Amino acid sequence: MKPVRKQRLILILLMLAGIGAAVAFALQAFNENLMYFFSTSDVVAGKAPKNTLFRLGGMVVDGSVERPGDGLMVRFKLTDFEQQVTVEYTGILPDLFREGQGIVAKGRLNPQMVFVAEEVLAKHDENYMPPEVADSLKKPQPTAAE
Repeated sequence: MKPVRKQRLILILLMLAGIGAAVAFALQAFNENLMYFFSTSDVVAGKAPKNTLFRLGGMVVDGSVERPGDGLMVRFKLTDFEQQVTVEYTGILPDLFREGQGIVAKGRLNPQMVFVAEEVLAKHDENYMPPEVADSLKKPQPTAAE
């Protein structure tokens, strides 16, 4: 093999190795930043990961919002009309947050099965609900014969 061909072959192999490394790093970063959505029924059933960030969505249960102490900590319950999960959040809630409202919270479960939220997102008007929350709230309606 001539030296020029050998140099070209080495250059091509190095380029392929570089592209492969870049793709591997990109896929790893994507996997680390992937965040799944779970309904409250999924969390109660144990399908949600522990010590991993995920999104939890549902409706804020009427009468469940409480603010213990003088700080910014708020505790409330989320439901998908089947199961309830207690959520704790420390910070300023969105202006549109209220009881009976659909929300999505980002956080993780603690050992007591309380969802500790890092971020709370509320819908922006009366017609909008995040698609994940709308899908998780769909349940079969009982018929008149039941």
